[in-house]
Amino acid sequence: MELQTPTPKSILLINGPNLNLLGTREPHIYGSTTLSQVESSCADLATSLSCTFDSFQSNHEGAIVDRIHAARGSVDAIIINPGAYTHTSVAIRDALLGVAIPFIELHVSNVHAREEWRHKSYFSDKASGIIVGLGVQGYRVAVEYVARNWAPLKKEGVKL
Repeated sequence: MELQTPTPKSILLINGPNLNLLGTREPHIYGSTTLSQVESSCADLATSLSCTFDSFQSNHEGAIVDRIHAARGSVDAIIINPGAYTHTSVAIRDALLGVAIPFIELHVSNVHAREEWRHKSYFSDKASGIIVGLGVQGYRVAVEYVARNWAPLKKEGVKL
């Protein structure tokens, strides 16, 4: 029996509004690591785990929807920190469901320990997993999880 080398997994990291300000915006909540540093660290980790990696950030809902649509057929898993769109965006939710790519929802802070309005997510019930409150280290946790647990999509769903 011949062993097959698995095809590299393709991971897309999407960050929503204000995450371009990581490292300077409310460092007492979000820390001092910049988004560029997060993306570089995740790219290095993904490569070391035989995965391809791309990242995208936008403060605009439509741009995020367009990037999700563009991922169809070329991305195996999405890691998304929707930022404030977590609590408002049916459009991003519908885009994720429409492309049927499994996704991990990620938040740097513990949204459940913050204002009440931050407790509602339009994504959590459809996410393959949720990472909350681990700081920017949560991004690396998500990449490692996808790399080590990914399997091709099954017809019955989009869970990892």
